[in-house]
Amino acid sequence: MYLPRSFQETREAALQALMRDYPFATVVTAGATGLAANHLPLELVDGRLHGHVARGNELAKADGAQVLVIFQGPDAYVSPNWYPSKHETGREVPTWNYAVVHVHGRLRVVEDKTWLRALLERLTDRHEAGQAQPWHIDDAPADHVEKMLGAIAGLDIAIERIEGKFKLSQNHPSRNQAGVVDGLRSRAQRHDRDLAALMIATKEPADGA
Repeated sequence: MYLPRSFQETREAALQALMRDYPFATVVTAGATGLAANHLPLELVDGRLHGHVARGNELAKADGAQVLVIFQGPDAYVSPNWYPSKHETGREVPTWNYAVVHVHGRLRVVEDKTWLRALLERLTDRHEAGQAQPWHIDDAPADHVEKMLGAIAGLDIAIERIEGKFKLSQNHPSRNQAGVVDGLRSRAQRHDRDLAALMIATKEPADGA
């Protein structure tokens, strides 16, 4: 990944926050037929990534493979009209702001149903938390759950290296950065507000101190 120093994010808390806030990831592997990309939610657990796929998925047969996992955070088009400097010199052009995390690691395929059930319970409990009546795995008949567990394989990815690229106008003076935040909040489309919030958050220490 092209990673200019000004956009490099190395703070562990910031990287982990993006991975947790945007858990739907792209998992890239290299095989005999070339590169393959699969898309699935992953959970960060004690420095590892956990997920699951259908047994027919190629990842279920990729035990021991090196993988690249891409977490895509908020992104948005940035208008040069948002920069105060543009109105003074005209020497600004459009760009795109975004945040991504690349995780390099090794995949282990998990067949253990106890491990799989615990994973599914954590995932559903997390993502059902906002529901008025959260669904729980015990709501499904036991025989159906057992059948579903037999149809999936678990993924346990040992993290070997993490790269973070947070391209958030750091190469501009503070007044231009503030102009981008205001522009995003005013436009309020797609990921605009989330991106504006991330731009503000990344100016502060990752631990909030």
